[in-house]
Amino acid sequence: MAVHVTVWDDRDRAGEGRTPTASMAPVTPAAPALFVHNIFSWGSDSTYGFAGQRPLADSRRLLLMDRRGYGDSPDTARSDFDVDAEDVVEVLGDGARAAGPGGAHLVGHGNGAVAALIAAARRPDLVRSLALIQPSAFTAAAHHPVVAGLLDRVRDGVPGSLDGVTPEQYLRASTEGLGMDMPEPTSRRLRAVATSMGERPVWEAEIPLEVIRSAALPVLVICGTWEPAPAAYREHVGLPLMAVAESLTDSLAGRLLRVPGYYPHTQEPAAVNAALREFWG
Repeated sequence: MAVHVTVWDDRDRAGEGRTPTASMAPVTPAAPALFVHNIFSWGSDSTYGFAGQRPLADSRRLLLMDRRGYGDSPDTARSDFDVDAEDVVEVLGDGARAAGPGGAHLVGHGNGAVAALIAAARRPDLVRSLALIQPSAFTAAAHHPVVAGLLDRVRDGVPGSLDGVTPEQYLRASTEGLGMDMPEPTSRRLRAVATSMGERPVWEAEIPLEVIRSAALPVLVICGTWEPAPAAYREHVGLPLMAVAESLTDSLAGRLLRVPGYYPHTQEPAAVNAALREFWG
């Protein structure tokens, strides 16, 4: 496999080793869930990743994929959502085979949700459900004025504007520069930031919504309310992300869950986990 996958499985095995009896009904194993992280992060990261979803491992196997250039996955010359989507398909295939027929649940956050959407369109037979946490699928909502404004700004960016900027400087500008706390600049974090700085822009992604619609996949979209976010962060990032969440919910006939804050699965893990349990059930 080209990428690293952290596996969490905390299911109670107290019954293992008992002698089967005629009264014991066979138990169908719960389908696994694959998580795909956003920028600056990795699968099991406690700051921006899915550490807060560990309680969900009490009922199913959780697969936390580190995208190329992140976490324990190998380096890459340039992170690319199309390549990530192929990696997601590979991990989905392995997880689905291990669990039997029916596929696996797929969860993506931010740029990881873009890869999840593309992967689901390529192999919908491997996907049991699709949960998108603040997906950065801006091109899928380019008709919305707020999103169109964001796309105009980023596409008109100055070429080479990051030349000479270190990962630590970029991390500081992306957090403290917007009024938020900066996480500790460990070597692991700075590697993730460096990869993020060179990612292929998500506004180049073509999201095959019609294919996903045709597959009739259950879709859950989770978005923050962004009320307590720093004003600049809410205006330039939050409003477009909320518009994308609403647009995808409509386009894919999904369900939209709004939770307080601007990093739903880390700031409100109990609410997000409860929603995922219900959704998967």
